[in-house]
Amino acid sequence: MFRVWGKIFKDNHMLRDTVVCDDSDDTRTHKVMRALEEMCYTFDLGKPIWLESNIRDFQHHAKTRFHQDSFVEEIDFDYLEFQVIEED
Repeated sequence: MFRVWGKIFKDNHMLRDTVVCDDSDDTRTHKVMRALEEMCYTFDLGKPIWLESNIRDFQHHAKTRFHQDSFVEEIDFDYLEFQVIEED
């Protein structure tokens, strides 16, 4: 089972969260991208852009934060945290 936890924060308070599960035999990269897409659909957000800092954080910690500079449209929160919580 592959699970990702997505959380939206504003002023150091978690406003919303969701867990996306994927038990397919696909690659880790495809699971990550699909989880982010499903999470953004759940939160009614446009998909964020993976900046170099996001890629580096995710590779080292299996967790990253998408701030305003990762989104094309204006967001009404501080950041979207994206964290792998279980991998098979």
